[in-house]
Amino acid sequence: MVRSLRIFITLLFLLFSSVAFSDQVNINTADAETLASALKGVGPVKAQAIVDYREKHGLFMSINALYNVKGIGEVIVEGNKESMTIGEENE
Repeated sequence: MVRSLRIFITLLFLLFSSVAFSDQVNINTADAETLASALKGVGPVKAQAIVDYREKHGLFMSINALYNVKGIGEVIVEGNKESMTIGEENE
């Protein structure tokens, strides 16, 4: 029983550590579900606002362009800068 519990905990750790060290999310291509799951402080409503803004105004030319999205402020942008990219074609 203890061995099974240790294996389970180890597998959970590996699962969550791989998520933490995964590639950056591209804010120009990610759907709302991906944005909500990948970015801290971004739930479904804010994630959809990012997608809606992108569809209306075009691709983000920088991470800081997220400040133009209603509901996205400094805490979210600065807290997620290392987790986001706009893609190679725009950098």
